[in-house]
Amino acid sequence: MTQTYIHVNHLTEVTLQQPTYLAIGSFDGVHRGHQAILSQVVAAARQDGTRAAVLTFFPHPARLIQGITGRYYLNTVQDRVQLLADLGIDLIITQPFDDELRQMRAADFVEQLITYLDMRQIWGGSFAFGYQREGDIPFLQELGKRRGFTVHVADGMTFWNGRLVSSSRIREGINQGNIDDVNGCLARPYTLSGIVSKGDQRGRTIGFPTANLAVWEELLLPGNGVYATYAWLDGKRHRAATNVGVRPTVNGRDRTVETHLLDFSAEIYDQTLHLEFIKRIRPEIKFATLDALKAQIHTDVEQIRQLLA
Repeated sequence: MTQTYIHVNHLTEVTLQQPTYLAIGSFDGVHRGHQAILSQVVAAARQDGTRAAVLTFFPHPARLIQGITGRYYLNTVQDRVQLLADLGIDLIITQPFDDELRQMRAADFVEQLITYLDMRQIWGGSFAFGYQREGDIPFLQELGKRRGFTVHVADGMTFWNGRLVSSSRIREGINQGNIDDVNGCLARPYTLSGIVSKGDQRGRTIGFPTANLAVWEELLLPGNGVYATYAWLDGKRHRAATNVGVRPTVNGRDRTVETHLLDFSAEIYDQTLHLEFIKRIRPEIKFATLDALKAQIHTDVEQIRQLLA
């Protein structure tokens, strides 16, 4: 059964005030650690007959505070919202993180949470918010005594292969093309979505036509290389060989995501394709000739065919 949820782009857009258990955080990636916290929020809300809500931020606070630019995010906002909804969250607020919010006193922000949500519990790991991060756990606990809410510090310390799961670890793994570790931390395949656009159509000339994906420019791309992937199109799953990189053999310059769907020949320009990354096959290499490239792609495709059989 599809989870029914409400998504708004600002706290002030919430129109229904009802007792709410709220988790606050960036939740970029919605990884195992996030899932551990949010499952506790949902379970508590269901038990007490309240609403389970998440207030997440866009842009990511690090963009403003640390001046981070370029590709950074582990999900699009739409994908993050859907992942949160799939966990059972009833209300998802994508709060703009700007200078106004950054400078807001923690007590004033909490008053807004009470006013718009009827917040009864606030959940998180080791967090602090508000001006100069004054809204830490002791501050919130003291304020909660006066304003009628409780603070729950959920255990989000989740480990995978002996190391703490975190968004920064996942970003590092994606940059390195370590898809095994990334997928383990996410508890699902890393996914990219994009519109199929026209490339230089060079793949057709060597017998391996590819779909060129226009991916959101702020989404993190896996390290350059060839990957075994699943391509989802119109609700159907196809095995696919995907190259991320600059195509050095043909003097490519721009970093692209190109995927060859196995045993598939239909035209799919302007359609949305979702790619699930399963395993990295090899790094991107410059070949001496197009024939050498063609022979290697043939080997890659057969390896991927067997891997995803």
